[in-house]
Amino acid sequence: MDATRDWAFEPLTLGPLRLRNRFIKSATNEGMAPGGVPTQALVAHHRSMAAGGAAMTTVAYCAVEPDGRTFEDQITLDDDTVKHLRVLTDAVHAEGGAVSAQLTHGGCFTFLPKLRTRYPLSASGGLNPPGVIAGRMFKTAMSVADMSRIADDFVNAAQRARAAGFDAVELHMGHGYLLSQFLSPAYNRRKDFWGGDAEKRVRFPAQVLRQVLDAVGDEMAVLCKISVVEGHRRGASLQDVMTTVKALERTGAHMVVLSGGMNVEAPWQIFGSNMPAEAVTQIQNPVVRIASRMMRLWEPKVRFRELYLRSYSHRIRQQVSVPLAYLGGAKSMDGIAQLREDGFDAVVMGRALLHDPNLVDAFGRGEKQESGCTACNACVVTMYSPGGTHCVLTGAGDPEANRQPAAATQ
Repeated sequence: MDATRDWAFEPLTLGPLRLRNRFIKSATNEGMAPGGVPTQALVAHHRSMAAGGAAMTTVAYCAVEPDGRTFEDQITLDDDTVKHLRVLTDAVHAEGGAVSAQLTHGGCFTFLPKLRTRYPLSASGGLNPPGVIAGRMFKTAMSVADMSRIADDFVNAAQRARAAGFDAVELHMGHGYLLSQFLSPAYNRRKDFWGGDAEKRVRFPAQVLRQVLDAVGDEMAVLCKISVVEGHRRGASLQDVMTTVKALERTGAHMVVLSGGMNVEAPWQIFGSNMPAEAVTQIQNPVVRIASRMMRLWEPKVRFRELYLRSYSHRIRQQVSVPLAYLGGAKSMDGIAQLREDGFDAVVMGRALLHDPNLVDAFGRGEKQESGCTACNACVVTMYSPGGTHCVLTGAGDPEANRQPAAATQ
C-alpha cells in the first residue's frame, strides 16, 4: 500500500501544467450559479476540494455560448463571468491546488425556454427524443458554418478561462452533449465529411480540440472527457471509443478522462447505480422530475460496485499511450492500487469528494483507506436545491452563500 500511496501522491505533468498529486475532483454540476452568475458558494465548494488535498478541481458545465446551456442557471463562459471566476481560481490557488473549467455545449440536450435558433442544434436533424419532455420535439443538423462558429466559441471560452486564471480546460465530449452527439452513431447520421464510421464521426470533436490547443495549449492543460460506454443499443461500440481516443491522442490532448453513460439514455452508466426513488420526488425542476420518473419505468436495476467502468477503461489503457484519467466509482486505496496496476495516470473522483472534501489528505496521512460515500446518488438531485450540490449524509448547502455573487468576496 505504501507503493500505491507513493504513486498517488507523486506530481503529474499534463502539458504545461504540473499537478501536486494524481487526484482530480470531477465536474459535478454544482447548482451554484443562479442566473448564470458564479456565487460565493461555488468558490467555497472548490476551495474546499483544494484545501482537502485534491491536485485539481473541475468547475462543471461552463457553456461556450448561451444556447449551449442545458438550464438557465448555468455558467456561460463570457466576459461577464470572468471576474467572478477569477475569485474562484484565486481561492483554489491559495490552497495549493489547480483548477479546470469544463467547456461544454449541450446541443439538442437542453431545457432552455428560449433559443436563438428555432430548434436546438445537433450532429443530425429530425426527432429529438431527449427534448420531448421539454417541448423540444425536433433538432436541426448543424451546417458547416454552425460548426465553425461553435468551434470558435470553444476557443473563445478557453481563452476566457485562461484570463480568469484557470490552469486547464476539459472539453466535454461525453454524456450526450453536443460533441458526443457527433461521436455517437445514435445521434450522428450524417453522410458528409462529418459522419459515417467512427473515424469520420470524431472529426468535429478533434477539430475543436485542435483549435483549442492552438489557442491555449502552451499555457494551460487541455483535457477531453468521453464516455467509454454509452449504455444503449445504438450507441458507440468499444472499438468506436478506441478510435476516438486514438484520434484525440494524435491531435495532442494532454489527457483523456474516461467516464461513461448518457444523460437521457443511460444515466445509470454515469453513476454505476440507479437514482433512488425518494430523491427523484425531491427534484425541484418539474421537467427533470417528470423525465426522471418516466425513466424509472425502463431503466435496468444496477447495483453500485467500485470501479464499475474499469472493464471498458482498462481495455482502452492497453491500446493508447496518451495520459488517461480513470473516472467511475474509485473510493478506496485498494481501488486506487488497482488503477495504478492498470497503468492509469490519474484518479478522478466525484461523489466521494462531495461526501468528504478532505478525503485525499486523509488517504495521504493513512487515516482512511476508504470513503464513507454510499453511492446513494441523492447528491445528484441536490443541484436543484437552494444551497446547491451537497452530500445528504454530511450536511446541506448554504442558500445565502448561493445567492451572493462570487466577486462580492473581493
